[in-house]
Amino acid sequence: MSENKEIEILLSVYDKNEEIAALTNTKLTNSGIYAINVMGAPGAGKTTSLIEIVKRLNNVTPYVIEGDIEADFDTKTLLALGVKAIQINTGGACHLDSPLIDKAVEDLKLSNGVLFIENIGNLVCPAEFMIGEHAKLLVSTVTEGSDKPYKYPLAFEKADIILLNKCDLLPYVDFDEEFFMKGVRALNKNAPVIKVSGKTEEGFDEVVSWIMEKVKK
Repeated sequence: MSENKEIEILLSVYDKNEEIAALTNTKLTNSGIYAINVMGAPGAGKTTSLIEIVKRLNNVTPYVIEGDIEADFDTKTLLALGVKAIQINTGGACHLDSPLIDKAVEDLKLSNGVLFIENIGNLVCPAEFMIGEHAKLLVSTVTEGSDKPYKYPLAFEKADIILLNKCDLLPYVDFDEEFFMKGVRALNKNAPVIKVSGKTEEGFDEVVSWIMEKVKK
């Protein structure tokens, strides 16, 4: 009996999150905002990738919602670059949820641009929860190893675009690109996989082209 009750409560939480996410998505669309949920493990280079993308967004206003368990280092970095950004600290929760994002959207007062929502560093929970986004961008790295699609399938399955970051280190790490891509394509046939490097700035023009094509549509 207790098991049935727990399942009902869990479903209720998911349902409420999805309901608010749908409303947030409509609100963003009506405001001319294309929202991207940026996912990846701690240290994958999510913020560095965002900075490289923002630098290339000509004539498009970028906004960032920065999610962390604690601290606001990345938000301060973005604000110093002139990006309109806001911090969310979950205090322990391993992902952002739609009520948190809906409030942050209200506080940011968005209009016509691209909203990047940098989720908590985690390859599990962020992929499970819709937060009002139009697309999911996953940052993976060669330093994490080529087995990540096999170990964390949902993140790769849900991604609309995948950045393979730190590719400048390929000559120095044990990364099997063919094995990695085989795992990705078993889960996700369509998401482009773009090799990038925050150090050399390789690949980010292609990422921005993909984003701008989505924005136009």
